[in-house]
Amino acid sequence: MKKMVLKLNIQDDKDKQKAMKAVSGIPGIDSISMNMKEGKLTVIGDVDPVEVVSKLRKQWQADILTLGPAKEDSKQGGGGGGSGDGKKDGDKKATMNYGYPYPMQYYHLSSEENPNQCVVC
Repeated sequence: MKKMVLKLNIQDDKDKQKAMKAVSGIPGIDSISMNMKEGKLTVIGDVDPVEVVSKLRKQWQADILTLGPAKEDSKQGGGGGGSGDGKKDGDKKATMNYGYPYPMQYYHLSSEENPNQCVVC
């Protein structure tokens, strides 16, 4: 598992959606999040960083800021004694899942709809 933080030169939400869609098509990605204020895209998963950057550089200027192992959020042992799970309201990250939302549509034109159509019997 790798965590990549990339610096992107994007301006609006439309570019944000395009960038996230471009990266989400790469196999092996677990999560994607974007910080628009700082222009940082965070990608977590088993994927080649060169592939991610080359995909983004087709449309935007992209640079790798940090690259390292992804940190696990699960605590093992150790009591602690703190209340809550340690997350704040500001820690929420938006993740987008791009699959195939629309099923394939098929249609059939009959010769009755188009009388000039050539029909071989």
